[in-house]
Amino acid sequence: MTVTATSNLASFFGSSPEDVKELFSSWGHKPYRAKQIAEWYFGKRFFSLDQMSDLPAALRAQLQEQFSWNFPDIVSSLDSPDGATKLLLKSDKNQMIETVILRYENRTALCVSSQVGCKLSCAFCQTGKLGFFRNLTTAEIIGQFALAETIVQKEGRTITNVVFMGMGEPLDNFDPVVKAVKILISPDGFGLSHRKVTVSTSGLADKIRLLSEQTRVALAISLHACRDELRNELMPINRRFPLAVLKEAIQHYQRVTDTKITFEYIPIKDKNLGLREAKELVQFLQGIPCKVNLIPFNSHPGLPFERPSPEAIDQFQRYMLDRGFVTTVRYSKGGDVSAACGQLAAKDSTNLDQIPRRKSVIGG
Repeated sequence: MTVTATSNLASFFGSSPEDVKELFSSWGHKPYRAKQIAEWYFGKRFFSLDQMSDLPAALRAQLQEQFSWNFPDIVSSLDSPDGATKLLLKSDKNQMIETVILRYENRTALCVSSQVGCKLSCAFCQTGKLGFFRNLTTAEIIGQFALAETIVQKEGRTITNVVFMGMGEPLDNFDPVVKAVKILISPDGFGLSHRKVTVSTSGLADKIRLLSEQTRVALAISLHACRDELRNELMPINRRFPLAVLKEAIQHYQRVTDTKITFEYIPIKDKNLGLREAKELVQFLQGIPCKVNLIPFNSHPGLPFERPSPEAIDQFQRYMLDRGFVTTVRYSKGGDVSAACGQLAAKDSTNLDQIPRRKSVIGG
């Protein structure tokens, strides 16, 4: 499952259900042939032509000749006792990305990357320290899903949830991410519930509005501060889209899609966890049906922040709960293998140093 050959062929993993129908029609095949491969590929989630036993050998050979069916190379795989597996993957452009499988008792989630590196330079995030290299294609995003699905199928599991919370800012790679989302949630595609596919953004307000016109998907906002001065420090993108502009875009998305918004808030010691910050968060959330996930800061080398005490986090959570906001503390899986929130940085990808990068914030 880890074999990857250099290929100039387009990857089949970038195909939507509509693409498959159009392809088979252009080849002169009857519609039922497209339905057959769709059942194998999207329905049963089989990603090898050898498994598609009722397709004629000639058709399988045609598909093999016209498309690449390769998974990304697994450079390393690190398992955590808490059920997380961090995969360091190499693309066909010899660049590294990370994706994380998260196993729970009643579901299996996948955290996918959407870019190699990131432009946003959030102060608390290891990925931002890499700089930005390039956007991933839809095929590269779905390729992460296909590889992970093949791994967990051997365990009697299947991927039930996908979160765009890996390397990169998903809405900065808008079109490929939206196509991937549509493939994941389409009833004719992989059939995931739109509630179980989450796109997380650091606050690209213009793209949040555009997303509401393209698809209905769960939206998570990486917030972390509700005072412009402090959020500018932690998340430079706030200089382009300050909190008032961001809130308007979030409310627009909620009205159009009728979905509850998730806010991600990383408590950082002596930075954003005081009474002042709690009051500012309550004020910002007024008028937005939502839930708040407190994700305690995951330390990593080179960053001047520390995780607050459990007591400080509990006090902040209690303040929010007392004011009627659903607020949970979520300790990230995979911290011991650097697979937790903010820790994805493709640490073994020394070849990235040879590739031009851009560290500036979007629009900054």
